[in-house]
Amino acid sequence: MDDPEAEYTEYVRGRIPALRRLAFLLCGDEHRADDLVQTTITNLFVHWSKAQAASHLNNYVRTMLVRAFIDERRLKWARVRLFGSLPEPEPAPGHEGVEDRAVLRAALAKVPRRQQAVLVLRFLCDLPVDEVAEILNCSPGTVKSQTSYGLARLRKLLDARPVTPKVRH
Repeated sequence: MDDPEAEYTEYVRGRIPALRRLAFLLCGDEHRADDLVQTTITNLFVHWSKAQAASHLNNYVRTMLVRAFIDERRLKWARVRLFGSLPEPEPAPGHEGVEDRAVLRAALAKVPRRQQAVLVLRFLCDLPVDEVAEILNCSPGTVKSQTSYGLARLRKLLDARPVTPKVRH
């Protein structure tokens, strides 16, 4: 193809599901995930010629998305909330593990963003330390320490949650 805009459109069309999944894993909210993906693909369009020159385009775009997630908190508009806290979603009946995922998601949201990104990339996206270091523009040692701190924070948050005793009949 000789049309850069058509190449961009074809690439983005094929990558939207993976980008949306990663964005949701990072932020835990479908609407914010869509916003992150939109920000990423808009920036990708602006820098398409540079992106095409990257040796691994998918890694380049994934890096853009993760950095957009980490940088999002720095933006003033990201601090504006319509509610003091988001309403708890109602669990769907018949879905085992939904409550556990909701508890984990809530705990993960309380971990600092950089640690959150490391945990998602390492354990939910199954990326190696070196690749995570490249995405976050840091050393592998930093990824390992952020993983350790993030897991410790998660454990502390999950251990501190109230446990409801199960009644046996």
